[in-house]
Amino acid sequence: MKYRDVVDLVLLAALWGGSFLFTRMAVHDFGPVALIELRTGIAALLLLPLLWWRGGWGEFTTNHRPIMLVGVINSALPFTLFAYAMLWITAGFASILNAASPLFGALIGYLWLRDRLTPAQIAGLAIGFAGVVLLAWDKAGLRSSGAAPALTAALIGTVSYGLVANYTTRRLRGVSTLAIAAGSQAGAALAMLPLAAWWWPSQLPSLKAWLAVITLGLVCTALGYILYFRLIANIGATRAIAVTFLIPVFGMLFGVALLGENVTAGMFAGGVVILVGTALATGLLIVAPMRVKPHDSV
Repeated sequence: MKYRDVVDLVLLAALWGGSFLFTRMAVHDFGPVALIELRTGIAALLLLPLLWWRGGWGEFTTNHRPIMLVGVINSALPFTLFAYAMLWITAGFASILNAASPLFGALIGYLWLRDRLTPAQIAGLAIGFAGVVLLAWDKAGLRSSGAAPALTAALIGTVSYGLVANYTTRRLRGVSTLAIAAGSQAGAALAMLPLAAWWWPSQLPSLKAWLAVITLGLVCTALGYILYFRLIANIGATRAIAVTFLIPVFGMLFGVALLGENVTAGMFAGGVVILVGTALATGLLIVAPMRVKPHDSV
């Protein structure tokens, strides 16, 4: 990779790792539904004009139905589920759980699209899900009153990410990432609008919460997608997936530095196991088969 691509990869990981920080900062004031309506709406307001300027509007209108469905499955649903979870779990804990998304993507691809899995990938799935169990066993990132619902919501969110990765492969092959990014955020915002109107906060959120949600929409979501499709164009989708391994680093770092969160040995161990399993399951880590050297004849 070129130096610029490395910088983009690290910056994208910082932006998406920061999304957990800003969600945690704003969710108590806005609530999960209104927060995600604002996040996706702000991102759409920036990405749609960019799509039009780049000449991709026709591509979006031609494929608007599957793209907007992607917005529901890939943004509205998982963003809301993770926001709900972060009423009880820390930003660092949520970022580690998010790293399990490629595991579900590989599993769903095998069950739905009949993608073949190598023995190393099967082992990676087993290792990765063992890491999820290990992480769930650690209670430092959870508050007991909402531990089970929060953990369940976050895991459903990761399943949703895995599902949409396979749906996009099947229905939107060849469609530009910018069209998918801009259209999906618009679709998510439209889907969330009636729910947000119903669950809009009764009290005016604080200035801190407003600044967090604006940063979440403009920087973490809109700019994040722009960096992501630039990485895909420059280094390919397989290498761009490597951002998954850096997001928990920034998620935990921001949580500790800015929110005073704790990172326990159990969280760290669970995160490492999940990332090793993810690397194997997605083929980023390839284990060469052992070859037995024949003995010389005597």
